[in-house]
Amino acid sequence: MMHQQNPYIPNIPSVRETVARPLWSVMIPHYNCVEYLRETLASVLTQAPSSDVMEIVVVDNQSTEGDPEAVVAELGQGRVKFYQQQRNVGMLKNFQTCLELSRGQLIHILHSDDCVREGFYQKMTETFSKNPDIGAAFCRSVYIDMYGQSQGLSSLELPESGILPSNWIKRIAEICCISVPSLAVVRREVYEKLGGLDSRCGLSSDWEMWVRIFANYPVWFEAEPLAMWRIHASSNNVTNAKSMTFIQENFQTIEIIFQSHLHKLVNSKLHRKVKKNCAFLALEAAKLLMQKGDISGARAYLQTALQYSRSWKVLLAASRIILVNGLLAILQYSSLKVESRVN
Repeated sequence: MMHQQNPYIPNIPSVRETVARPLWSVMIPHYNCVEYLRETLASVLTQAPSSDVMEIVVVDNQSTEGDPEAVVAELGQGRVKFYQQQRNVGMLKNFQTCLELSRGQLIHILHSDDCVREGFYQKMTETFSKNPDIGAAFCRSVYIDMYGQSQGLSSLELPESGILPSNWIKRIAEICCISVPSLAVVRREVYEKLGGLDSRCGLSSDWEMWVRIFANYPVWFEAEPLAMWRIHASSNNVTNAKSMTFIQENFQTIEIIFQSHLHKLVNSKLHRKVKKNCAFLALEAAKLLMQKGDISGARAYLQTALQYSRSWKVLLAASRIILVNGLLAILQYSSLKVESRVN
């Protein structure tokens, strides 16, 4: 399916025929995590082929901390290019810049706090060479903390490496299994045909992108864990997981996914289930706010949850949050009154 004009999905122009093209474009979007950038670059450079086969570019979104350009110059020794936005353009636009600047046939968007393990590029090169019809491939990952210590593995989507079956669309429709772009490689021609990230989806835009790709191309799963996904306190996944904006963007993404890509591929039951999952995300945030005494904030999340789903499980969970925290508030108030009388 060719990308139809959509004001929310930017076009990715093709590379001019006169431009020399490498096989690989490793594009590293960066913002204020220079402490991890060294490790990220080192993980690429130790296995990088020559510059005519792989270009490596750090795209900085006007960082306000550290000196990423100096790190690139020190480690890259001229092998790594550095591009800096003239102003902070936001995460999605910085990602879009990565796609626009890329010249390679295969694009790897590697977050500047994630890493690749030895053999990532060799394995992916072989995979795309042997499977010319696939549009993308992604691998299992090792979760690491801020110190680089292993915290476990991502899900095994297939018992062994191979092309994912068509019914896997139901799984990625329910949850974003490709948690970060660092795990995946996409043919540039796929972005040229389908467009870039949908700006309506915010931090969930990568989820919509993977569904869009899978709905149009075969996708390969590599069972060997060849990437490392760093989860730390300042990462987007942690800081935004329960924000109202993220939850609303998540729901918007669900609606776009099911209306634009999956309305003919899956039934409405799955759609309701995914909306219910989003409602529980809002309820979890409401519970935390209740515990902190932010009643008005909790009420907003509760209302949002009930807008997304009125299933009996959601209604029961919402009632429990209200009742339990209401009783705790009454008990705390009563104990304060008793103390004041005693004193």
